[in-house]
Amino acid sequence: MKIVVALGGNALLRRGEALSAENQLANIRRAAVQLARIAPSKELMLTHGNGPQVGLLALQAAAYAAADSYSLDVLGAQTDGMIGYLLEQELGNLLPDRPIAKLMTRVQVDPADPAFASPTKPIGPVYNAMQAERIGREQG
Repeated sequence: MKIVVALGGNALLRRGEALSAENQLANIRRAAVQLARIAPSKELMLTHGNGPQVGLLALQAAAYAAADSYSLDVLGAQTDGMIGYLLEQELGNLLPDRPIAKLMTRVQVDPADPAFASPTKPIGPVYNAMQAERIGREQG
């Protein structure tokens, strides 16, 4: 039997939790333990989100003023590769005799999609009004 499991980016770096590599790895390890329980009798395909990870990488890139930041699609690819690698590592540790592979894909987006007029999917941290005003002043 084939099963598709989707892990949200916020499951890997939870809202309100420090956006650290240590926290992300701990969350991935928790997910991998549960996935490994069903893997012996199933063919698993995983997919994942990466909103918090892209946001964090964008903030880190913006802090380095010596060079322009990469575009969001490139940051998305970087985080996809990182998350895929970490999932593959943790599942490989738990299922050493099971072949595991990751696949990077691209998505074509219609630039005329009406969703661009009213974006609803945040990336990175969510700020309260006071934080947003302060950051707006500091960053212009």
